[in-house]
Amino acid sequence: MTAPLNRLLASLAAADIDAIRPHLEAIDLPQETVLFEDGDPISRVYFPHRGIISLLVDLASGDMIETAMIGRDSLVGGASAIDGNISLNRAVVQVAGAASVLSADRLRHAAAQSDDLRAILIRHEQAILAQSQQSAAWNATHSLEARLARCLLRCRDLLDSEDIPLTQEFIAQMLGVRRASVTLVATTKQAGLIAYKRGHIRVQDVEGLKESACECYSTLRSHADRLLGPAAAIR
Repeated sequence: MTAPLNRLLASLAAADIDAIRPHLEAIDLPQETVLFEDGDPISRVYFPHRGIISLLVDLASGDMIETAMIGRDSLVGGASAIDGNISLNRAVVQVAGAASVLSADRLRHAAAQSDDLRAILIRHEQAILAQSQQSAAWNATHSLEARLARCLLRCRDLLDSEDIPLTQEFIAQMLGVRRASVTLVATTKQAGLIAYKRGHIRVQDVEGLKESACECYSTLRSHADRLLGPAAAIR
């Protein structure tokens, strides 16, 4: 069998992957697809192969803000196999891709039969929680420039590419700011670090973008390394 493109699936012991393999379904993930809303029961779990899924929370103003990004390093909906089947976020496909999908009941049953699988799922949920906590801190204390740089570097890692297919409108929505603010930062303070054409961003200076992100990016990577192992960081 070809090694799974999703890193969580690839990390499973043979017995654990054999238990769920017959029930995995490969699907495409078109951009802006809503996988579930806040408060929805989680019936399916997603293991991305490509693309990025954002976890979002609604603000009282009617805006949304991103709390975590998930790609081929993890899964979406894994909490349903551990301690609950109600979503606490909206999950939206930010960058189109593909995933393996499994019913939450199947994963819950497999985790009940395997301490190793359950431990892996718990670590991945802890990594997502760490992202959410860091995002809350960064949004409250960091400049838009640093937050945008961290967002772009995270996208770069998950896509394993310098090319990021995102519009400034979508980035503004994820950061909870006006589009004009993102445009100003992208065309002035971060000019030379990235190049932008409508719907497409290219990272030109990775080290400069890391400096712009301050400790945000390295903190996020260290959490992933500690909880999931160094292989969780693509580059």
